[in-house]
Amino acid sequence: MLMPVTAVYAAVTALLLLFLSFQVSKYRLKYRQGLGINDDVEFQVADRAQANLVEYAPLALILMGVGELNGVSAHWIYWVGMAFVGGRILHAFGMFNGHGGPHKARLVGILLTWLSMAVMAILLVWNVIQVQP
Repeated sequence: MLMPVTAVYAAVTALLLLFLSFQVSKYRLKYRQGLGINDDVEFQVADRAQANLVEYAPLALILMGVGELNGVSAHWIYWVGMAFVGGRILHAFGMFNGHGGPHKARLVGILLTWLSMAVMAILLVWNVIQVQP
């Protein structure tokens, strides 16, 4: 079975990850540092922005994919996907512009990430309860 909605968000998330990975690579080349990070705050910010996406994206995409396969409405999955991707973009924007410190975009981004994952988890459980005889 195809999962076109999840596929769209997986593709967008992959592009975001490539962008964030490029930011980390710039610092790795600049400092000739293959592993770890150094004391440059901007390097640390780039590394954490990338790692934070990697920490959340797999489970969020799995939740969307399982929901799509189990028959959760595509409209819900689109909204959850938009909230997730929007949250991840805002979080990264806030990380870079706040230089690793507090920033409104970072806060809104993580809240959207958590909310989208919570809503998708609830939708999955609700779907299973509705389908059970």
